[in-house]
Amino acid sequence: MQADTTDNSLPIYEALASKVRLAVIRLLADNPMNIRELAEAVNLSSPIMTMHIKKLEKAGIIRTEMVPGKAGIQKLCFLTVDQIEISFPQKQFAYTDYHKMEVSVGHYTDFSIEPTCGLATTENIVGEFDEPRHFLSPERVNAKILWFSKGYVEYKLPNFLLSSHRPQELEISLELSSEAPFTNDKWPSDISFYLNNVRLGQWTSPGDFGDRVGKYTPAWWPRMVNQYGLLKIIRVTPSGTFIDGKKISDTTIHDVHIFNKQWSFRISVEDDAEHIGGVSIFGAGFGNYNQDILFRLFYSKESKTPEAE
Repeated sequence: MQADTTDNSLPIYEALASKVRLAVIRLLADNPMNIRELAEAVNLSSPIMTMHIKKLEKAGIIRTEMVPGKAGIQKLCFLTVDQIEISFPQKQFAYTDYHKMEVSVGHYTDFSIEPTCGLATTENIVGEFDEPRHFLSPERVNAKILWFSKGYVEYKLPNFLLSSHRPQELEISLELSSEAPFTNDKWPSDISFYLNNVRLGQWTSPGDFGDRVGKYTPAWWPRMVNQYGLLKIIRVTPSGTFIDGKKISDTTIHDVHIFNKQWSFRISVEDDAEHIGGVSIFGAGFGNYNQDILFRLFYSKESKTPEAE
């Protein structure tokens, strides 16, 4: 089955956005079943199951037939697809040239934070929990996870753009979560981002996750504290700033002093935020993504005119 990003494919995405309907698909992969059998298998009533079947049928994922059964005519459900392929719109640009920089979580150059807080390398806690002074420890440069309830950390990095380069898009990716006492997956926090003192926008983290161990989190790490975050991709483009494709501000790549020889990047939880729930920043060796704070600046090269050659 083919799907795309137009409204025509909405029934497919709506049909898949349900644990019950996903369970039905798994059941029908084994063999056809009638409404009553499916309802019993997932512990629902037949009328409710009929509603789910209609959504799957509308999407073309299953088909139904009225066939004779032991108790009369029954509606039998069949799975009709093996896979769904999603086609995204073709990009109108192709930036093959980019500068890449990966900044370690512990390589911040400025900070102002409030407890709860802490930082750790992949081998040990730096100092002790909830004492901001340890953010000045020489060992902090090796930190691969840090967290605080309010305030900011700021990173500085070099800019290798040349005068012949035309910046097109800046991509920043990092793994984040809120910072709750222990863990709480329903602990919203408004996390703001700044580049060269220009506000890029805000993302609200839904919580501080500890329901399972992070994929790369060290075995010694305490089980009762933050285990992993969500990978957020910030893109600063000529038309605004986006996180995971959703526009968060009108700040463009032309607004952020992109030709500065040195950049500053700030992550903050501010005093006037609606949700002050802290931030945890995960680097390589912690969480679910084995990376630090990754910057990619895509650019095009200015072509030479015949007169310049």
